[in-house]
Amino acid sequence: MASTSESPARLSAPHILEYPYRRSVGPVLGRFFTGLRDGEIWAGRSSDGRLLVPPPEYDPVTGEPLAQFQRVADAGSVVSWTWITAPKRAHPFQRPFAFALIKLDGADAAFLHAIDTEGASRLRTGLRVRARWRRERVGDIHDIECFEPL
Repeated sequence: MASTSESPARLSAPHILEYPYRRSVGPVLGRFFTGLRDGEIWAGRSSDGRLLVPPPEYDPVTGEPLAQFQRVADAGSVVSWTWITAPKRAHPFQRPFAFALIKLDGADAAFLHAIDTEGASRLRTGLRVRARWRRERVGDIHDIECFEPL
């Protein structure tokens, strides 16, 4: 077999991770999305007393369907964040922005959403943010366009 100084050709294939399906939301998430349509954020109360946003369909402690709900604020504090310098097609902005875990006032667990700010230098753990609502809401997660620093 003859040797060659050229390296072998590399094989590659693009891979796009997507979930192109729809599902019915049921009574728990239906209540959450209806609240978003109305400009409200609803949490579910677990059997150990925690308020979780978005509300899980089943209590994480008992596995029973969630039955208690409470409205929480549309403002809160950043728990952690990551700066996105090169947004992808499906991201909420086509310019740099942040994804953050935000603990809304009144909630006991953080909620993942986008933060729109001029630059990463404004971000920090504990930063106070408020939801920026879409003018015309339809009852989905995009009814909150993003969060903005207060």
